[in-house]
Amino acid sequence: MANLRLDTIGVISIENGTVELVLEHKYIPALVGLDGFSHIQVLWWLSSCDNPMDRSKMTEHQPYKNGPDVLGTFATRSPYRPNPVALDCSQVTYIDHDKGVIGLAWLDAFNGSPILDIKPYIPGIDRVEIPNVPEWCRHWPHSYEESGDYDWENVFTSDKSC
Repeated sequence: MANLRLDTIGVISIENGTVELVLEHKYIPALVGLDGFSHIQVLWWLSSCDNPMDRSKMTEHQPYKNGPDVLGTFATRSPYRPNPVALDCSQVTYIDHDKGVIGLAWLDAFNGSPILDIKPYIPGIDRVEIPNVPEWCRHWPHSYEESGDYDWENVFTSDKSC
């Protein structure tokens, strides 16, 4: 297997309800052309889950109230993963090119979490018009917009954050 090298490109800042991606100075040129995209996908490192115990979990016991008793890690959005990489799609509220800051409407992350990558959300590539999901989660929202008002607290059996 080839050597794997990941470089963080910045950190997530969450303060007083404001969510920002703060890029390291050398990555500011990578923002060119991002204006005009309403949403981005953010890959970030679940640094608080980066330990041998959390990385060794391969199953979750009923993580969702209406779900099966046991689900494999790859069938969940659990933070406990072999590689604690998180993926979120979020609405861009502003971009400060001079400071290398992207404002977001929301992100399911912790303050100070390292950012691995940012990609524009492109409907022709990223959107599945008619996805199939298991019966136990078919009642969940069908879009990013719907999920903002959804009562996610009634979905999870407990707080699964690291």
